[in-house]
Amino acid sequence: MSTAILTGQPVAGSPLESDLRALGFDVVEAEADIDLAALVGSLPASERVALVDPRTVAHTHALRLALTDPRFAAAAAPGVITARAEARPDLLRALAAAASPAPAATAADSTAPAADSTAPERVSLAEPAAAGDCLPDRLSAALRAADVDVRTPELGVLVATVPNGEEERAAARAAVDAVDDERVRLRTAVKARDGFFTTFCISPYSRYIARWCARRGLTPNQVTTASLLTALIAAACAATGTRPGYVAAGVLLLASFVLDCTDGQLARYSLQYSTLGAWLDATFDRAKEYAYYAGLAIGAARGGDDVWALALGAMVLQTCRHIVDFSFTEANHDAAANTSPTAALSDRLDGVGWTVWVRRMIVLPIGERWAMIAVLTALTTPRIVFYALLVGCAFAACYTTAGRVLRSLTRRATRTDRAAQALRDLADSGPLADLVSVSAFRGARASAYIAPVWAALGATVLLIAAAFPPYGAWSLPVAAVLYVLASGRALMRPLKGPLDWLVPPVFRIAEYGLVLIVAIRAEVNGALPAAYGLVAAVAYHHYDTVYRIRGGTGAPPRGLVWAIGGHEGRVLAIAIVAAFLHGTAFTIALAALAAVLALAVLTESIRFWVSSGAPAVHDETGEPA
Repeated sequence: MSTAILTGQPVAGSPLESDLRALGFDVVEAEADIDLAALVGSLPASERVALVDPRTVAHTHALRLALTDPRFAAAAAPGVITARAEARPDLLRALAAAASPAPAATAADSTAPAADSTAPERVSLAEPAAAGDCLPDRLSAALRAADVDVRTPELGVLVATVPNGEEERAAARAAVDAVDDERVRLRTAVKARDGFFTTFCISPYSRYIARWCARRGLTPNQVTTASLLTALIAAACAATGTRPGYVAAGVLLLASFVLDCTDGQLARYSLQYSTLGAWLDATFDRAKEYAYYAGLAIGAARGGDDVWALALGAMVLQTCRHIVDFSFTEANHDAAANTSPTAALSDRLDGVGWTVWVRRMIVLPIGERWAMIAVLTALTTPRIVFYALLVGCAFAACYTTAGRVLRSLTRRATRTDRAAQALRDLADSGPLADLVSVSAFRGARASAYIAPVWAALGATVLLIAAAFPPYGAWSLPVAAVLYVLASGRALMRPLKGPLDWLVPPVFRIAEYGLVLIVAIRAEVNGALPAAYGLVAAVAYHHYDTVYRIRGGTGAPPRGLVWAIGGHEGRVLAIAIVAAFLHGTAFTIALAALAAVLALAVLTESIRFWVSSGAPAVHDETGEPA
């Protein structure tokens, strides 16, 4: 239970108290002579506390946004302030300071310099409040002055105000009555930026499904799980290899996507954000899509068409494309002077309505991509589905990457240590590359572009050695050793160059591409499905790294990264396996490696995301995924 303390006598006829109770607060009325600091301190330490001016006039949803969002330790809006357990000590200090009367001036003080006008005024709670004086507003100002992060929600057309007198109060009530906060709540449950298909074909009705779920007590995590189960059933239908199965799979995949949109809208509609929900939302989309690819490959095999190579290629392409998105975003998260002619052109195009939707569609975001997969599954064959997917995603990857390269080359930006560390974490280098980076090439001259050049050189040598010499030749392990050296050379200095955000994607292309090529060239029954599992396990680790960095907690422990070898250690191991193991032994080795990696990364990931210290980070940007 949370407690809301009214800091004075309730106003007759005000719905404020009932609104607070509807939001889950136990409402307490503070007496005129009560010590508010003592009252707040007497409440259970784990409990959320809100201080509310009884004169406040506000929409119920405005109060919900200001007082119940679980993502923020402290938040405020006009007339209200709230603090979770971690921010309670700061609130108590602000209350104690506000309750202490300022020292009386003496004759000796008359010649003293004037006090700093920027210092927060200390007002006694025992004194009658002047017109317009509002304790919660003074407390929020004092907390911000003390560098406490107090969240102020964007209310838009919603009303939250503390009127003075009956005339202002009547005007505020009229403003509240003029805006339907339920309609606003439904509208804001949808992401501000989404793809064309999601915006116009899903969200117009999925928001009402979200409201239906909220009114029946369903949680976003339950809807997320339902979306996963629906996608897995769709994959099982696709695996039947029959036309009715394919039709059912397409329909169920679209239903899964509707639920996927609904869970986020439900979280925003009811402010049910959670750590577990952040993890489920971050990982289940990839699990659903890649499980569906596997179902299509199994179904095609039942019909005599082996498309495992295409399925694995689609997963590799999609994962590498995501890593490009993540690396570029992290590299420029807090870059200084991040402007360029290319960015300016993009901003101008955003001012032309139709170009916005065209550009969002051609990058094939998740809505458009799943719709294409679902329709083609129902009407064509798995092979055609994968051909369309590979062509569409390849075009999207080239389009977005080219634009980002142009931005990086034409901008004059200074990247921070945080960005450089994020890119190094995304690189996922293990002990071999770390050893090379600190012990070799120390006297070598470094340029702004040396890191991506070395990474690309090592990846090129590795993939050529995997693709062209006779399968099983000794040249592949040699190329893997050269790749290790090049990887270490790429990380010799902080990744602050204009194109250093390309380093993690190049490493992903090298590792995933190696697995794809050797599995194809092995020509062994079961090698490609085993390779699919291996790439899926490693990709999960890389996605997990991304979402931890986004949450501000940093990458997975270095012990885990070293234990699973880093990208260069896995590349060397796979090269040795491909060179010296053949036939069934090769397939068994890939499957065993996939199982060990999956067990290690899943165990650590689950431990982290269900721990109390993990962040509740949700994707609110609507960026294509």
